[in-house]
Amino acid sequence: MKSRTNSIISLIKRGYDPAQILVMLAIRRSLAGCEDVLDVGCGKAPTMKLLGAPHSTGIEAYRPDFEEAQRRKLHDRVVLGDIRNLSQYFAPKQFDACVALDVIEHLPKDDGLKLIKDMERIAKKRVVFFTPNGFLPQRHATDDDLQVHLSGWEASEMGQYGYHVIGLLGPKGLRGEEHALKRRPLIFWAVISILGQIFWTRHHPEKAAAILCVRTIHAQKDSVTA
Repeated sequence: MKSRTNSIISLIKRGYDPAQILVMLAIRRSLAGCEDVLDVGCGKAPTMKLLGAPHSTGIEAYRPDFEEAQRRKLHDRVVLGDIRNLSQYFAPKQFDACVALDVIEHLPKDDGLKLIKDMERIAKKRVVFFTPNGFLPQRHATDDDLQVHLSGWEASEMGQYGYHVIGLLGPKGLRGEEHALKRRPLIFWAVISILGQIFWTRHHPEKAAAILCVRTIHAQKDSVTA
């Protein structure tokens, strides 16, 4: 235990947030058995490579991030397209899984509900969302980016849509824009965040800073009514 604690503190001192590692592990578990993944709003992060997805396709609306993802070969294929109209780009049941990681909160509520339905049509096995728990204000980084938050998604709401919800990143209120810890000293609150996730918010997602929402697809049902 002492060695593990020292390793966590070392990561924090080097600028890493160990709680994000727990997020990645949870997402990886949610994609077990899925060989072909669509990363919705993929951006320029190497998430699918870090998760070890055998085959992935990304779709991104912001051209600079699309071009960077292409240049870095982050996916087998990257599509420049509007995620509000996924059905224009992909066929029903085309992928084993569809994931939207820190994406749905960037859409107005109606567009987010449509995205849920579209992803459930395109996925054969699983749909995965990772998002702040409730509305978390976030501003543009540049005038033309797509980073502002336009909606919030509660754990209870996603549960009503048929999703299994896990609370991540520790207690709600510890984190601000881009899930960054708001309080100092950073080491102390990072440890509190990790312990809070492990022992409390994982099983009480309504109290968590962020939520991982996972649904196994059943072809005969839609989770969101038209």
